[in-house]
Amino acid sequence: MILVRVSLFFILLLLLPDWYIYKVYVKQAAQVWMKKLYWLPTVLLLLALVIFVAAHDSLHDAFGVYLIITLCFTVPKLIFVLCDVVLRALHRLVRVPLYHKSVSTVVAVATLGYVLFGAIWGKEYFQVKQVTFSSPDLPAAFDGYRILQLSDIHSGSWKGNVEALQRAVALCNAQHPDLAVFTGDLVNSRADEMKEFMPVFSKLHAKDGVFSVLGNHDYGTYVRWNSEAERLANIDTLVMREEQMGWKMLMNDHRIIRRGNDSIALIGVENSGRPPFPDRGDLPRAQQGTEGMFKVLLSHDPTHWRRSVLPDTDIQLMLAGHTHDMQVNLFGFSFSRFIYPEYKGLYLQDGRGLYVNIGLGYVLFPMRLGAWPEITVITLRKK
Repeated sequence: MILVRVSLFFILLLLLPDWYIYKVYVKQAAQVWMKKLYWLPTVLLLLALVIFVAAHDSLHDAFGVYLIITLCFTVPKLIFVLCDVVLRALHRLVRVPLYHKSVSTVVAVATLGYVLFGAIWGKEYFQVKQVTFSSPDLPAAFDGYRILQLSDIHSGSWKGNVEALQRAVALCNAQHPDLAVFTGDLVNSRADEMKEFMPVFSKLHAKDGVFSVLGNHDYGTYVRWNSEAERLANIDTLVMREEQMGWKMLMNDHRIIRRGNDSIALIGVENSGRPPFPDRGDLPRAQQGTEGMFKVLLSHDPTHWRRSVLPDTDIQLMLAGHTHDMQVNLFGFSFSRFIYPEYKGLYLQDGRGLYVNIGLGYVLFPMRLGAWPEITVITLRKK
């Protein structure tokens, strides 16, 4: 389903800018060969897309490279078209030369450089985001309490690049958090992906410990297994290895964090998503015994907030991941907004909050553009 959505998006991204450029500029060219040659890259990229969709299981790794090459072709063209349309409209209004073709070309070339930065360095361009959440329900002893959130590491995508994750973990520890949490998708599918990174992940520290929940990828539903028992054993192995790293797993469970005579509840559920994503979360069970307390919920999928958390609980703050902001955010615009009502950052409703971390890792294509890998530090304040 994800592959189909991505494919449809790229078909539009390939065809629409080319149609405009051909109609406005190329069609006027006298040389017939130029008109025919113009469409060759687009035809080849579309042909390659058909091959990848037909054989995506065997060509999965190469598909990521294909997507990057396609973005290098399509995004600059899209920006060229948008600039050209705007400048032409302004020209009609002000009646002064705006050199729309030259200006649009310069902006398109600059955009190509931006895309190349995202492809080469963007996935390791770690950003620490400082966020404050205030609530009158927070116990006084926890005023200023700092929670570090990581999400969506996708270990398999970092294969052979231990150094990058070492830098990320060092950056996390430099924040000196009171609590560290991970909100799911530690692997792409298989528990073995994390073996080379376990010594790195085990160095993540916080005063009150490191806690983790499962995300949709952690259930191994994106690869073929010899049996259902083998898939379930993979989940058990993943959970066991997280515990070996010193990460405490919350599987529809909670822990009480204490400061003197005050306390808050940290609740964690298994993935609770809409189809086709797994729905294993048991929120009533997870929060039993936390009545009347200030509660922080770890739940991988942000759609859980409106589906169950807001209408059925009094949980003050939920921390989620999952969206990646689709790993591409062009000058503040992301297609994530068409898929998820809450897709990045902090959302508030009636004094209750949801924070969506857009992830540290990447999946499907090895790139982050604008949607830089995120480490979040959330400071709790008593209102």
